[in-house]
Amino acid sequence: MTSVQFTVGRLDAGMAILLTEDHHLIEFPSLLLPNGVSSGSIVNITVSRNTDEEDKKMREFWELQEKILSAFGQVEPENPVLRVRNITQTSLTLEWDALKLHTSKLRSLDIYKNDTKLAQHVPNNTNYIKLSGLEVDHEYEFHIVIKTTAGRYESNRVHVRTHKMENLTGISVAFGKFEQEEAVITELKELLDKMGAHWSEQVTTDTTHLIAQQPGGDNYDKAMMSSIPVVKPDWLIQCDKNSKIQPALPYYIVNVPIGNE
Repeated sequence: MTSVQFTVGRLDAGMAILLTEDHHLIEFPSLLLPNGVSSGSIVNITVSRNTDEEDKKMREFWELQEKILSAFGQVEPENPVLRVRNITQTSLTLEWDALKLHTSKLRSLDIYKNDTKLAQHVPNNTNYIKLSGLEVDHEYEFHIVIKTTAGRYESNRVHVRTHKMENLTGISVAFGKFEQEEAVITELKELLDKMGAHWSEQVTTDTTHLIAQQPGGDNYDKAMMSSIPVVKPDWLIQCDKNSKIQPALPYYIVNVPIGNE
């Protein structure tokens, strides 16, 4: 405990000027001075360290740190798990498990092809991306990197090879409008099964071609929005006959500019 004597030099509204015996000057809140003090009064100010309060504040501080660590610092995000599906001659779909970020927040998700970051933007709450424009019968390596508020995390690396032209298993079709729908579609489905290819009732992200005889319908609209070729049934028949995937443009059910194939 320390006690220092001061002489009150001047009193203002809310602030007093105090002088020590060796002529040091300090400003002091007048509210803390005893009643009746005026200029020229002599006061003693005693200062002591409150170790009990210090210990209390320190305990509160470390308790808060433990709560923060328990809530946000003990479980890190998990590395993404990547896989590939629906490989074709020139495209594939990358898919990853739902991200497990725990208490962190996602800042970005980037796709890498052969260690080069791609420009494709992955929408929020999406766990797949379709990549087109790949080379036929070519090997690629893909991985994804997520950046979070807890740091950077990289997925496993997947190695894939796009199909040769003779490989028809990557074909995945949906069906549009037909003149005799039931009979024709049944035959096409049987042909697809024989080829080892795939079909679905609705256009999906894996759909490579829409087979139809006439424009119109929900599947047709979805295919047009997604730039999926809409071809006549003969396209599939010729793929099977030649044991080789055929160009789509000659079989389009409507005329389109050549650059849109």
